[in-house]
Amino acid sequence: MSESNAISPLIKSKLSDIKQSLKLNYVKLGYHYLITHAMLLFLSLIVVIIATHIFTFSLQDLHDLWHYLRYNLVYVVICLAFLVFLLIVYFVTRAQSIYLVDFASYKPKDVCKCTRQRFMELSSFIGTFNEQSLEFQRKIMERSGIGESTYVPEALMRIPPNPSLAEARKEAEAVMFGAIDELFEKTKVKPKDIGIVIVNCSLFNPASSLASMVVNHYKLPKNFLSFNLIGMGCSAGNGRGCILLSSRRWDRRRFKYQLLHIFRTNKAANDKCFSCVTQNAYSTGMLGVSLSKDLMAVAGDALKTNIRTLGPLVLPMSEQLLFFGTLVGKKLFKMKVKPLIPDFTLAFNHFCIHVGGRVVLDEIQKNLQLTYWHMEPSRMTLYRFGNTSSSSLWYELAYTEANGRIKKSHRVWQIAFGSGFKCNSAVWKALRKVNPEKEKNPWIDEIDQFPVDVPEFSAI
Repeated sequence: MSESNAISPLIKSKLSDIKQSLKLNYVKLGYHYLITHAMLLFLSLIVVIIATHIFTFSLQDLHDLWHYLRYNLVYVVICLAFLVFLLIVYFVTRAQSIYLVDFASYKPKDVCKCTRQRFMELSSFIGTFNEQSLEFQRKIMERSGIGESTYVPEALMRIPPNPSLAEARKEAEAVMFGAIDELFEKTKVKPKDIGIVIVNCSLFNPASSLASMVVNHYKLPKNFLSFNLIGMGCSAGNGRGCILLSSRRWDRRRFKYQLLHIFRTNKAANDKCFSCVTQNAYSTGMLGVSLSKDLMAVAGDALKTNIRTLGPLVLPMSEQLLFFGTLVGKKLFKMKVKPLIPDFTLAFNHFCIHVGGRVVLDEIQKNLQLTYWHMEPSRMTLYRFGNTSSSSLWYELAYTEANGRIKKSHRVWQIAFGSGFKCNSAVWKALRKVNPEKEKNPWIDEIDQFPVDVPEFSAI
C-alpha cells in the first residue's frame, strides 16, 4: 500500500509535466501561426475597412468620383503607365526559376549485394590490409548502421578481387547509364532535348571523361554544354543519382519540384578544413583517402556557417523574432539564457541529410533537434544502400516519395557535405502530390519492409 502511495505522486508529476509540455507546444504553435499570417491579417483588415467605406458611398459620391477621373484623365493614364512599367521591370529582372522535372536513383543488380560478413572476407582477400586494419574495419562496420543488403562493385566480389581501370570504367558506365535510362523513361524526354550535361565523381577521373562517355553513349547533339566535376567530394560509392532540371516555366505542370534556395559554404581557405579529407599515396604505392580526426568538428562548423546564412531565408518570422529576442537578451541585457535552436520543422516538412555515416546523422539530429520520423529516410538509406555519399540525398527523397509523404507545397531540405571542406543546402518545394503507385524508384518494390529497427551495435 505504501509503495503504491509513493508511486502515485510520481505518476501525477510526470502527467503534469506532459500536460505542461503540451500547453507550451500549443502556445508556441499559436504564436507561430499568428506571426506567420500577420501580414495577411493586416491586409484583410485594410480590405474590410476600405470595403466598409465604399459601401457608404451614395450615388452622388460615385457621380462626383467619375467626373473627377474624367477631367483628370492625363494623370490617370500616367499612373497606369507607371504601374505597367513597374510590372514589366519586375518580370524582366526577377530571377529565373529552376525546376526539377524528375530524378532517378540507380539500384545495382542483386549479384552485387553483399553482407557485412562477406565484406570483411573480401577485404582480407584484397591483400593490402593487415590484421590491425581489418579489426578496425570490423569495429566500424559493427557500429555503422549499415544492413545486410548493401552493394559492392562486381570487381570486388570476385575471388580474387580485380580492381582495375577497365572494371572501374565498366562500373561507372553501369551506374551512369542505368540511372539516365530510367530518367529518360520516366520523363519521356529524348537525349536530343538535353542542353547541358553535368557529371560529378570524386575520385575516378578517366580519359575520355565521364561526361564524354555520356555524350558518346547517347549521341547528344553538338550544340550543348558539358561539365565534368572531379575531386569535389563526396560522390563515392556504388550508387548514382540522375536529376533532370529545367527553366521552362511553361512546362510547369510536368515538374515535381521548384528550387527555392541553394547555398554553398566553402571552407577551403582554412588549412585544417582543406586537409581533413584528402587522397594520398601510401608507402606501398596504393592510393587511398585519409580522414583526419578533426573531420566531425570541421563538418559541424561548416554546417553552422551554412545554416547561419540559410536560416533567415527559410525560417518563419516567428522563429526569427524569438532568435532575435534571445540574442538581444543575451548580448544587451547580459541575461543567462540558453542559445536558441530554431525549430526547422516549421520551415521544412522533410529532411534529406548526407549519409556519410551514422555519427554524422546522430550529430545532425541532435543539433537540429529532429525527430526519428524526420531522420527515417536518411537512416533507412544508410541501412539499405550504405554510404552512397552525394547521391544519398536522392535515395532519401525517393524513400520519402515511396512512403507517400510528399504533398503539394511541402518543402524539402537537402544537406550535403564534401571534401575541401564544403557544406551545401538545397531547398525544394513540391509542386504536386507524389503518388507512390505511379512512381518508379529503388524503394517501391520493398517499401513495405521499412522502416526497420537499426541497433547501435550489431556484431559480425
